[in-house]
Amino acid sequence: MALELLTRQTVQILDGTNLGWEEAIERAAAPLVEANKIGSDYVQSMVDVVKKQGPYINIGPEIALAHSRPTASVKEIGLALLKTNQDVNLLDDNSHPVKLWFVLAAVDSASHLEVIKELSQLLMQPEKVKQLLSADDVDEILRLVHE
Repeated sequence: MALELLTRQTVQILDGTNLGWEEAIERAAAPLVEANKIGSDYVQSMVDVVKKQGPYINIGPEIALAHSRPTASVKEIGLALLKTNQDVNLLDDNSHPVKLWFVLAAVDSASHLEVIKELSQLLMQPEKVKQLLSADDVDEILRLVHE
């Protein structure tokens, strides 16, 4: 199961007050940087592509999937999640509030497709998304993702 990439090490919960969207992406990606799965330049490329392309990572109500093209600084496929208790507005636009900040790191153009498929299946369940949005601890999030 590709969603097994989400673990106690890659899932975080923060209040989100006074957190900007760029910092939300950086914080969400931090466990992957710390595990040496991605370099900091990949994190910057995720931020830069949103600045250039717009809020395309806002894939559903209160959900963002930050990613960028595979680069040499992606050493291993990775998935991380930052859940904020308060909305963080993508591109500082209040029409794009986000609480679930997923980060996907892909090593090539194909190996991450199973992760996207499983994540899509999870996020197409409205009740599951509602529970993720109201979850207040990492173990609860992991239980919801893996059940």
